[in-house]
Amino acid sequence: MAEDEITLKTRIDRLYHGRSASARAFRYTLLAFDIAWIAFFVMTTMMDPTWWIYGIDYLVGLVILADFLARLWIEQNRRSFFTEFATWADIVVMVTLFMAPFISNLLFLRVLRAIRLLRSYHVLRDLRQDFAFFKQHEQIIVSVVNLALFIFLVTAFVFTTQVGINDQINNYVDALYFTVATLTTTGFGDITMQGSGGRVLAVVIMVVGVALFLRLVQTIFRPTKVRFRCPDCGLKLHDPDAIHCKHCGRTLNIETEGSS
Repeated sequence: MAEDEITLKTRIDRLYHGRSASARAFRYTLLAFDIAWIAFFVMTTMMDPTWWIYGIDYLVGLVILADFLARLWIEQNRRSFFTEFATWADIVVMVTLFMAPFISNLLFLRVLRAIRLLRSYHVLRDLRQDFAFFKQHEQIIVSVVNLALFIFLVTAFVFTTQVGINDQINNYVDALYFTVATLTTTGFGDITMQGSGGRVLAVVIMVVGVALFLRLVQTIFRPTKVRFRCPDCGLKLHDPDAIHCKHCGRTLNIETEGSS
């Protein structure tokens, strides 16, 4: 197909799924956009709502809407597209952005956009190809991102349910302080949850959140898999204590530091 005969739909599909330099740059731009948007959300929790904040909300909403419609247009199986959690997360995020002045108590839902960070196979492929450091430490980096997203989402719930009714939580940083103190079981006690709903949320964080937090931390310091290329079949990920390759049975000599 001649270059001038390539349809717009094909061009967009190549941006989302292609391997060219321009496609990788496009996906990195989307990743940077999501990171900047999350930072903006955290920053504005420390400010009173103003017209310019709502204006940026609308602009961000339009960008996410354009991204959503583009992905929907090039999707071959649209029924499957609407069964994905990320699809509905984007829909919820767009609603909260466009309706921000009227549903301030539900603004925490916009943090669902954070689940897109490093969730795309193509973005992970790009990072492996372009950054040797990421390729070497991919499992640890992804685990760190997962841990950060988990803390971010829990903090968003704490902030939204407590701001305005709890004098001890006035911004996102206060909620982050309480969340980290609870998840790490430090529990200084200088910030406590108010109301029945707040106490129930505190119980959920202590019972469920702490377990998940410890599990995520464990994946950082004790990865479930180690990267070692099998000389015969090329399988790269193995159990830390693997003696034989699960794919071909080849005897492996994975270097370890032993365990106590």
